[in-house]
Amino acid sequence: MAAKHDYYELLGVRRNATVEELKKAYRRLAVRYHPDKNPGDKAAEERFKEVTEAYEVLSDPGKREMYDRFGHAGLRGGAGGPAGFGVDLEEALRTFMGAFGGGGSVFDDFFGFTRRHGPRGAERGDDLRYDLEIGLEEAAAGCTKELSFPRLDFCAECRGTGARGGSGRQTCAACGGAGFVERRVQGFFGWTVRRAHCPRCGGSGGIVKDPCPRCRGEGRAKRRKKISLKVPAGVESGSRMKIAGEGEAGRHGAAAGDLYIVIHVREHDIFQRHGDDILCEVPVSFVTATLGGTVDVPTIAGKASLAVPAGTQSGRVFRLRGKGMPNVNGMGRGDQHVRVVVETPVGLTAEQKELLRRFGALGGANTNPGVSSFFEKAKKFFTG
Repeated sequence: MAAKHDYYELLGVRRNATVEELKKAYRRLAVRYHPDKNPGDKAAEERFKEVTEAYEVLSDPGKREMYDRFGHAGLRGGAGGPAGFGVDLEEALRTFMGAFGGGGSVFDDFFGFTRRHGPRGAERGDDLRYDLEIGLEEAAAGCTKELSFPRLDFCAECRGTGARGGSGRQTCAACGGAGFVERRVQGFFGWTVRRAHCPRCGGSGGIVKDPCPRCRGEGRAKRRKKISLKVPAGVESGSRMKIAGEGEAGRHGAAAGDLYIVIHVREHDIFQRHGDDILCEVPVSFVTATLGGTVDVPTIAGKASLAVPAGTQSGRVFRLRGKGMPNVNGMGRGDQHVRVVVETPVGLTAEQKELLRRFGALGGANTNPGVSSFFEKAKKFFTG
């Protein structure tokens, strides 16, 4: 897969560009590369999707922060990944329409009609969003979840037609079944033909004489939907999965929308996730840190042994290679970083305290180099 372009370079803006500057740059480029202005031009279509993806990321404060810090890797997945970011043409068109008021002035000024996907009443159903919460262990191993949610589904009684008992729909006389009417107007580029949804049939192209009693002629009814979702290993909070055609049904038998599942990974009691890497803190006894030894460390995949060398200081970080999260695109695993926290002994007996006093009396610069170095610097500071 080709390397992704820098989003700021794609839009031709500075890295500190404001939201308004981003929107202005996106509008200029999206209009230039829009498929309706470049029919059959695959290169223009790809550039239209690229600038739309760049705008979607940079106009979202959270995504922009992650991109500024980590680049494309910070978005996890990338275009085409099972749960990563990326837009197809249909999503890009919806973003373009949504960014400028859905098909109002931009479409009127530049293309001469109101919506790409046909008249309003014949549009596909709405997209749905489902927020799914999973544990870190489930995100690491992958899991299968059963989802249940309400949606407008095709009416079972009329099979989505909106007509009683299969009586069917009659062709609208006003638009001849096209669902839209045309009128010639003078626009930005001169005289154009502008389309608008038919006011008589609402854009469906047909008239229901005898409406279905269950859905009242709309062709859809509320129903609870259950689906099984396979969550890939390596997803993280904010990952988005798309299931085409599982959104709400369109009116009068039009195509259904899509279902978008947004993943939320719960915080863990032990582990902190940073991309594909895992961070955890492990307490180590004073004796082990001083003399060295081996301690058992929890990882996302089970228990591992960590060799602690003699003289280990509190806060030192060790790396366990390949013990982190799997990459959602199958590109290996991250690492686990273990921060050692040396525990100060508490609840000592009289004998233990006496032994420590004797140990302290025998100590010196060699046993406490940090302390000795600090006080040497402090002495120079005060005495000059």
